[in-house]
Amino acid sequence: MDQEKEDTQTKADTQDEILLAALKLFAEKGYFNTSLTDIAEAAGVKGTSGIYHHFKNKQMIAAALYASIFDSLNVSIDDIRRKNPKPSEQLRSIVDLLFRLADEAPDVMQLLLVVNMNEILPDEKPLLDTAPFAKILKIFQAGVKSGEIRNLAPPLCFAYFFGIVNHTLRMVLLGALDRKADAYQSQTWLAAWNTIAKK
Repeated sequence: MDQEKEDTQTKADTQDEILLAALKLFAEKGYFNTSLTDIAEAAGVKGTSGIYHHFKNKQMIAAALYASIFDSLNVSIDDIRRKNPKPSEQLRSIVDLLFRLADEAPDVMQLLLVVNMNEILPDEKPLLDTAPFAKILKIFQAGVKSGEIRNLAPPLCFAYFFGIVNHTLRMVLLGALDRKADAYQSQTWLAAWNTIAKK
């Protein structure tokens, strides 16, 4: 029984190593320039057969990464919504989270904002249909209802607000801005909020 538990844990640890290696390589080299051999070497797995033991192909690795990132984001957004009653506070906390991730987990943000996941996973839901982003659209709806946000359709609020946030973060991630994301957070928040705030 203990051996079975240990084998399951070892398998989960190896899968995590493969996913972490793939995340780093996809962010640095791009999905199409990363081979399974690259991933196996970076993860310390014996050849591509070691990868096939856990994942059917490279696309399955990308799908597992994508699902993991969105699951974490979903949990974080639930937590933010619980802790902050006002839509403006919730949006501010989401911006704080994204900027913190850009500095602390740039590979994750690279996958979210820079890598074209539609090319890699054409069958995945569009971004706005994922659970975390559906919750963000509800925050915009609540903001319109409470009078904090102008009377705009939630997808338009999303486009105006996150257009500024995402573009700033992409510029940081791609090196077009020379400081850490944190340095641009306050001015980005103000610019983004002013596009949707009810004056």
